Amino acid sequence: MNRRIRVPEVRLIDEEGKQVGVIPTKEALAQAEEKGLDLVEVAPQAKPPVCRIMDFGKYLYEQRKRQREARKGQTGGLVKEIKISSKIEAHDINFKINHIIKFLEQKNRVKVTVVFRGREVSHAERGQELLDHIISLLDGYAVVENPPNLDGRNMTMLLGPAKKRSPPTASE
Repeated sequence: MNRRIRVPEVRLIDEEGKQVGVIPTKEALAQAEEKGLDLVEVAPQAKPPVCRIMDFGKYLYEQRKRQREARKGQTGGLVKEIKISSKIEAHDINFKINHIIKFLEQKNRVKVTVVFRGREVSHAERGQELLDHIISLLDGYAVVENPPNLDGRNMTMLLGPAKKRSPPTASE
């Protein structure tokens, strides 16, 4: 940046993004100072190196702002797990659903595991039906990130928080 650029000549790009051409470094620096901006080396490996006239502070601010925006789109890093039996009762399902909703509202992902004991694993379709029922109950709260999958004596699925739905408009 600015006086730390040690090459004799650079390929200059002005503040509007237009190529000026290959000019001596001192002349490029003078143009940047004249406009009250910085001369920043953007491609040092090129022959000659590419430099751009820009406000370096504003550039750093925009980069940090883009990084913050990218982080906003990510869901929470925690994965909470709910374990249920394949013979769970209706009231118990509702109790577990409330816990799942609470976790999803906190932007956590939820791993729902159906545990098969003994010979229950021979009726894996019962676990599949149970997880499908849970998905239908969580419509609007969760999106299925990994569909139900049988792994040994457990059937698991991964749920993520759903995007906020906009309130219905008068035309709907």
